[in-house]
Amino acid sequence: MNQSTVQAPPLKIQGIKTKAIPFIRDSIVWRESGRWIEPFLGSAVVPLNIQPERALLGDKNPHIIRFYRALQKGDVTPDTVRIFLEHEGDNLLHDGEKHYYRIRARFNERHDPHDFLFLNRSCFNGLMRFNSRGYFNTPFCRKPERFRPAYITKISNQVQKAASTIMGKSWEFVCSDWRNLLSEANNKDFVYCDPPYSGRFTDYFNSWSNKNSSDMENVLKSLPCPFIYSMWSENKYRKHTHLHSEFSDYTIKIFSHFYHLGSTENLRNGMTEALVVG
Repeated sequence: MNQSTVQAPPLKIQGIKTKAIPFIRDSIVWRESGRWIEPFLGSAVVPLNIQPERALLGDKNPHIIRFYRALQKGDVTPDTVRIFLEHEGDNLLHDGEKHYYRIRARFNERHDPHDFLFLNRSCFNGLMRFNSRGYFNTPFCRKPERFRPAYITKISNQVQKAASTIMGKSWEFVCSDWRNLLSEANNKDFVYCDPPYSGRFTDYFNSWSNKNSSDMENVLKSLPCPFIYSMWSENKYRKHTHLHSEFSDYTIKIFSHFYHLGSTENLRNGMTEALVVG
């Protein structure tokens, strides 16, 4: 792929790393003799752009994993996505938020990947959020005309590019805790770790505490292979002093950009990201 281009994924998620891809790509030192291991897959924007031949890709959110497995198997294709979004988009235009909530209720019962994509691209502020029962509960974006032909084409093209990237590669998508995935790393692998940012985002599936962060940082330091740890460094309110103190012996690279996804305006601000390179 052209190293100057960035492939946008079909799914959107708070904290998505699309703008940081060149920065992440330039920070990787790896011979690709093992697997790319990513325990917080999220939108999958990083592996879709790094494009390793072998990968172990995990997330605790089963709907993300189900979507990418369906894409890998050919159950979700550009054609199925186009037909689905044209049909449900027409219903949304006619019935507005009533139809959005019909799809949401159906998804929470059946967990269909096409319904998941529909909700992901028509929910409020692009915020993927689930309640304590595991139900998608983000409200409607209040744009009944959301799925215009150009937007459907854009999403279908993103599905096509993702499917083409995955095709022929040895990528395993697993719904698993981060501890299980990191325990499988060997000295030929590379780990990219992008956990939820404590204190910044409402988590998209499970809670994430300071203790989780501390435990994971200790595991990263003991890995037998190189890693990159993605975390926020500072925003206009405060600096992440713990991160810089905890990894003072490591290379820490910073990159500033603006977040457009978030539940409130104060979460959609400029942010300085950090990449700890180990």
